[in-house]
Amino acid sequence: MNQDTNMLALVKGTERYVFLYTAANRAEMLRTLGRFASNPELSFSWYDAAVLSQKIRQESMKSHSSSHDAKPSSSPILPHQKRYHFPVTDEKDVR
Repeated sequence: MNQDTNMLALVKGTERYVFLYTAANRAEMLRTLGRFASNPELSFSWYDAAVLSQKIRQESMKSHSSSHDAKPSSSPILPHQKRYHFPVTDEKDVR
């Protein structure tokens, strides 16, 4: 497993948020972003948490794909791809 230290930084006016994490504690980092966003005493918003979470996931996908020579058997679902396919129904079919 890759033990490189990753850094995320966010500047909001005079405030600075700097986060350090490794692949091993990525899930804890995501939870921390949520805790910061839910703290009304901080200017850190849910939007900030969403943007930084996306950056963490992108970095994870990038490091995962670069650590394997062969293409993974199942590729990740991208935001523009549908995960489920449901049949289209008419309003009369919905009760």
